[in-house]
Amino acid sequence: MSTSKKGSPKRITTHVLQEMKNKGVKISMLTAYDYSMAGIVDAAGVDVILVGDSASNVMAGHETTLPITLDQMIYHASSVVRAINRSLVVVDLPFGAYQGNSKEALTSSIRIMKESGAHAVKLEGGSEIVESIERILSAGIPVMGHLGLTPQSIYKFGTYVVRAKETEEAKKLIEDAKALEEAGCFAIVLEKIPAKLAQKVAETVKIPVIGIGAGGDVDGQVLVIHDMLGITQEFSPRFLRRYNDLYSSIKSSVENYIEDVKSGDFPNEKEQY
Repeated sequence: MSTSKKGSPKRITTHVLQEMKNKGVKISMLTAYDYSMAGIVDAAGVDVILVGDSASNVMAGHETTLPITLDQMIYHASSVVRAINRSLVVVDLPFGAYQGNSKEALTSSIRIMKESGAHAVKLEGGSEIVESIERILSAGIPVMGHLGLTPQSIYKFGTYVVRAKETEEAKKLIEDAKALEEAGCFAIVLEKIPAKLAQKVAETVKIPVIGIGAGGDVDGQVLVIHDMLGITQEFSPRFLRRYNDLYSSIKSSVENYIEDVKSGDFPNEKEQY
């Protein structure tokens, strides 16, 4: 494994993530959707960058993740890949690009890999998408799973509340996690489920388990970068820790710029030719 001066891997691969789980080293994962932000996140040393279909919400202003298209996901993924030197880049297969059709799932995944240069794809669902996962893997494309709250199924569930609180749903989630592992997924994201259940899943499967609202006893964490940096204001679930308040900072900077333009203070003599 190629490592940097500090002993951390120069390039994160699915193999490196497995080694991290085996050694008990936590995995850091954040979303990014554009070149500039991805470059910062990668330079900071994040292990995995998720080009999430959450771009539908934070980049395009849609209420759900459903409207974003495969072409748009490839555009965002391409922008991210051009910026990174170290992180593993995983791209969400958007709604309609794989559900109920394993051949379509493979075609969509091949397009993402060929046209964006990303390293892996992520799919929502359990046993019902195993055929698609196996078909994608047959082309040599790594697959990350996603269980618990699956935003692409929002209209099926009708709510974004915590999933798998009831015994039957919890039992199915564990069975689905095992099915994803057996199918060949290299990792699984668990979203908004009870911490004890997430811990049980992480202990049951050998592959890395990344949580979002799934407690601290999993193998890593993921957040949407716009939420974590405080760019979005209306989204405040219990699991979100804001590491900045960029909304206020950016708004204040823009207000100062407007004031300087209106007053004639900008540009001054040193800021012109």
